[in-house]
Amino acid sequence: MSSVLSRSSLPPRLVSAPAAEQKSRPSTRRAALQLTGASRRGGSAPRGAANMDTYTIDDALTVMGFGKFQALVLAYAGMGWFAEAMEVMLLSFLGSLMRKEWKVSAQDESLLSSVVFAGMLIGACAWGYVSDKYGRRTVLLFTTLLTSGMGFLSALSPNYLCLLALRFFVGIGVGGCHVFASWFLEFVPARNRGAWMVIFFLFWTAGTVLEALLAWVVISALSWRWLLALSALPCFLLLPFFQITPESPRYLCAQNRLSDAMLVLERIANTNQAALPAGVLTYHPETKDDHISLTFENEHLRPVREMESKVGNAMGSKSGGLAVLRELLSRRFFKTTLLLWFVFFANAFAYYGLVLLTSQLSDVNRSCKSGLIIELHQKDANLYKDTFITSLAEVPGLLLSAILVDWFGRKATMWCMLFVCCAFLGPLVFHQNDLLTTTLLFGARACGTGSSTVLGLYAPEVYPTSMRSTGVGIGIAMGKIGGIVCPLVAVGMLRNCHQMAAVLVFEVVLFLAGVACILFPVETKGRDMD
Repeated sequence: MSSVLSRSSLPPRLVSAPAAEQKSRPSTRRAALQLTGASRRGGSAPRGAANMDTYTIDDALTVMGFGKFQALVLAYAGMGWFAEAMEVMLLSFLGSLMRKEWKVSAQDESLLSSVVFAGMLIGACAWGYVSDKYGRRTVLLFTTLLTSGMGFLSALSPNYLCLLALRFFVGIGVGGCHVFASWFLEFVPARNRGAWMVIFFLFWTAGTVLEALLAWVVISALSWRWLLALSALPCFLLLPFFQITPESPRYLCAQNRLSDAMLVLERIANTNQAALPAGVLTYHPETKDDHISLTFENEHLRPVREMESKVGNAMGSKSGGLAVLRELLSRRFFKTTLLLWFVFFANAFAYYGLVLLTSQLSDVNRSCKSGLIIELHQKDANLYKDTFITSLAEVPGLLLSAILVDWFGRKATMWCMLFVCCAFLGPLVFHQNDLLTTTLLFGARACGTGSSTVLGLYAPEVYPTSMRSTGVGIGIAMGKIGGIVCPLVAVGMLRNCHQMAAVLVFEVVLFLAGVACILFPVETKGRDMD
């Protein structure tokens, strides 16, 4: 694998270009540009280069297509996504196991999930900023080390307080899992981006299904400590392959490191046995006018040096994080950012709520019908089996989103699935039999998964490279707030026999999220990422 991805010795062909109008789509975009200087590491540009054809990262990826190189990137990023899914799914079982082990109260049991989500909230924001400032590879390494290391150590916890502290740090590591998605996305041609991102999200579903199966088998045969250790193993397996992972060429271009970006593109070309476009590599960052008029075919470009100097100063200063936040809330991104924050919140609220409803609804139905407000628990084997079965609902949701996302568009796919999810939950306002309840929750979870998957594709596409991970990270942090709040509805209201009120809250949140998706100002289907 390392020999396949070894760097090419071909001389870099690159140039840093000023503003020019973009006259055609990615595969045909060529313009004679006057040089304003070479990249930071590329030295001075050759004389006469102003008359050469130029191409962008999107042009190069479109010409080379999705090949063996991208498949290897998919395998690495997908395994990271798979490992993070296992750590999140572990929360479904860990609390009840700790209650039996250390006789903790119900309040202390719920504290375990809360501290993990708090860590994920912090990690989502922090790792997004680190990724935009220091590179995607840096975050891939440190999140992997933190998640796997703290995961293994938590299996050795001597008491509940120590376990809480270690799982908090696991949450911080898991909070950076969105960088795996952004990193992979930046290698995929625009034409294939929707379908391949859905395939990427299949790794998450596989991780949740395997974790449920692992808990079903390991808890009965071994102990919870073995479950924690085995759950951390997939993340640890990423470390030996880190040395050969490439940096994102889009990130390198955004940092004015065009020579390094050219080397990565040559590695892609060699591995895919494809040729780079003729000409020299240039970079056209998105400008303020671009975002306002994104629905139009023509895009106006700003000089590379002017834009990169502005971004570099903001990101390099001590207040770089605040500068990016101000940019996210600036006039050109304000509407998109606020709508994304709410949709992230609603999707996480619904996703984790549906997971909890699966294990709570049927038991609460029986207790409330008898006139008693009591807490009933399924046998462990039944809980693991039911969680395993309902996790399979994510597969049809992913398949449906794969069909619709590049045909119907990102926005329409999201609002359509959110409204259908509302329709599945509607009958649960009233008590239903177990079979119908399971069927309705299966359909709702499929639609909720599909909507979350497309949101995970849409959010990185809508922000430019220089702030992509930070923007997505803050959005995911808003989602973690939804994950913290949803147990109050899914568990608290249901245990007090307020099923109608609980389901109506989910209905309202999902409906408003669907409306928010309709109001998104940008459709990113087929659009260049910069």
